[in-house]
Formats: sequence, structure tokens, C-alpha cells
Amino acid sequence: MNKYTAQAETVDEAIQKALKELGIAKEEASIEIIDQGRKGIFKIGKKDAIVTVTKIAAENNAKDFFKESSAEVKTVKSSSASIDLVNEKAPVLAETTISEEEELSKETDTKRNDEEAIKMVADYLQEIIQKMGISSTVIIEETKKQVVFHIETEKAGLVIGKHGKVLNALQSLAQVLLHHHAKTKFNAVVNVGDYRERREDALRELAERTAAKVRRTKQPVFLEPMPASERKQIHFYLSKDDAVATHSEGTEPHRYLVVELK
Repeated sequence: MNKYTAQAETVDEAIQKALKELGIAKEEASIEIIDQGRKGIFKIGKKDAIVTVTKIAAENNAKDFFKESSAEVKTVKSSSASIDLVNEKAPVLAETTISEEEELSKETDTKRNDEEAIKMVADYLQEIIQKMGISSTVIIEETKKQVVFHIETEKAGLVIGKHGKVLNALQSLAQVLLHHHAKTKFNAVVNVGDYRERREDALRELAERTAAKVRRTKQPVFLEPMPASERKQIHFYLSKDDAVATHSEGTEPHRYLVVELK
């Protein structure tokens, strides 16, 4: 047996398993990682790593060595002008090619990592909602810096919760997981139907009413605790108002906004 495909919790464990089956050391093997696997969260979204290990035959190494040596001898016997040309240009070309290949490889690895992380978060959200006794489907919408997880369900009210508390909790979880597992620092948004759009309109109206009240009474207004993303929205809306200023007080998850005269 010259080749063995192994599966285990981690890549290293899978490699060791395959090496043991083949009865060889790591230096005598060619290793191909089929799947990096993933740990999952609380065993949700867990996936084993898969590798293929191939035994490298000593005679093949010798043949390759003598082939390379023969090619080098032929190169030496060529004209001096050809040798000078190769020596002058080859290192630059090789360096450029390697650099481009490395950059492409990094981009590919990052994209693959991001796709796996996003899929894991979507699976995790669906598992949580399922444990709430709610049937749902999670649709992923990805842009350059943001991933929106659209939850499609017939029980939208239960997923949203009172004042959006359940949905905001799911979004906080999604954000933490995505930051931890994806190489790209995406902003995570969890939405049901058009709730986020309607909530954005409501926050804009709240900001305008609050600013008007502060100008009228000349007293600060303390808003209800809300997620950081919603506080940022109100900060943004009122940043253009020359009469009022905003700041946050308290600790999460009970942090709230204060709107007052400048």
C-alpha cells in the first residue's frame, strides 16, 4: 500500500494516522490536505480533517535526481552567451513567478477559509433556531465587508423577540463567531424579513424626536439600552445636528445612549 486517506479531528492527527498505516516517517511521505476540518461550536458544525498521504519511493527520488543532474550538465555545455542570459534573467523570473503564486495561494486560502467560516455560522444559527422549535432556512448574502444572514421562517415574531432582543442576540453570536473563524473581518447582520430596514426607519424617527425634546426642554434624555449597532446608528443620525451631542453610558448588555445639548 503506497497511499492512504485518513480522517480525524485535526490535520495532524489524520497525518499521524495515515503514516502509521503506511509504516513510514513524515520525511518519507507526500501529504495532501483534502479538508482542513473545523472544530464547530458546542459540537455544532463540527467537521473532521481529511488528508491523503503517499509513500515516496527511494528509487523514484534517485531517478529524479539523475534526471535533474543530466539537465544541469547539458546546460553547462551550452554556449557561454546562453548561460549568461539564463543566469541574468532566470532568478528575476523565478522570483516574480513565486511571488505571484504565493499571493494567489494566500488569496485562495483566505477565500476558502472565509467561505467555510460563513457556512459554519449559518449552520450554527439554523441549529439554534431549530432548538427553539422553529423551522427555518438561512440564506447568505455576502458583500466585500459584510455578511447578511437572512432567516426565512413562518414564525418571524419568535425569532425577532420583544424589541428585537432574540434577533440581536443571534446577531451578536454570529459576529463573534465570524470574527473568530474568518480571516476577513466581516460585519455580521442577522435579519428576518425586512425587520432591520423597518428598525432603521424607527431608529431615525427616535433620534429626531429625542433631539427635538432635548432642544425644547434643554434637559438630557436617556434612551433604553440597545445593541452597539443601533447606538451607532443614532450617533450617526445626530452627528449632523449642531444643537445636540450623544454619548454612551453603562455596561453591556445594558449600555444606553444619552442625548444632551452641546
